[in-house]
Amino acid sequence: MEVVTQQALPLMEAFYTLQGEGYYQGQAAYFIRLGGCDVGCVWCDVKDSWDATQHPLTPIEAIVDKALQHPARLVVITGGEPLMYDLTSLTQALKEAGFQINVETSGAYPLSGHLDWICFSPKKFKAPLEEFFQASHELKVVIYHTSDLAWAASLAAKMHDDCTLYLQPEWSKANQMLPLIVDYVKLHPRWRVSLQTHKYMEIP
Repeated sequence: MEVVTQQALPLMEAFYTLQGEGYYQGQAAYFIRLGGCDVGCVWCDVKDSWDATQHPLTPIEAIVDKALQHPARLVVITGGEPLMYDLTSLTQALKEAGFQINVETSGAYPLSGHLDWICFSPKKFKAPLEEFFQASHELKVVIYHTSDLAWAASLAAKMHDDCTLYLQPEWSKANQMLPLIVDYVKLHPRWRVSLQTHKYMEIP
């Protein structure tokens, strides 16, 4: 899909909660989930986000106004695959409103926008772009199968030294994968474990 620059974006949902995963786990954050994704993860838990045409084009001003209704000034732009769109206008408006801006992306589309933190979560289903190996602050690899650990190692070898590395069990396979991940991290201590703590807390 061609990258689109526009003053409105297909908004699937926006909500105020705690970040459940990765480096910012446990912090209050406002999530902006954009519709549209062609990466096609078989285990995706938000498949309703894939078809952008099912989600209303929402003016950037309206998105920012709703974010300002909550006290935290950490915003997470996610999807879907948010970088299918040029995020320059949205992130500029959020930055002017005083937000720290994090993005969660598979890295399948070019970087755009004013981003403070890039959570790079590549998927086997669509290869990431090379720019993410140097630009990202956090690498989060979802482990669905034992073979994913070797793939995670191949990704880590390409990341810069200051990137924080996370292995996260896919939710439906957590009981099987978590013991393997724990053993792997003990052997490879540059890695950390990320859990979907929001699911344990039963919050969005």
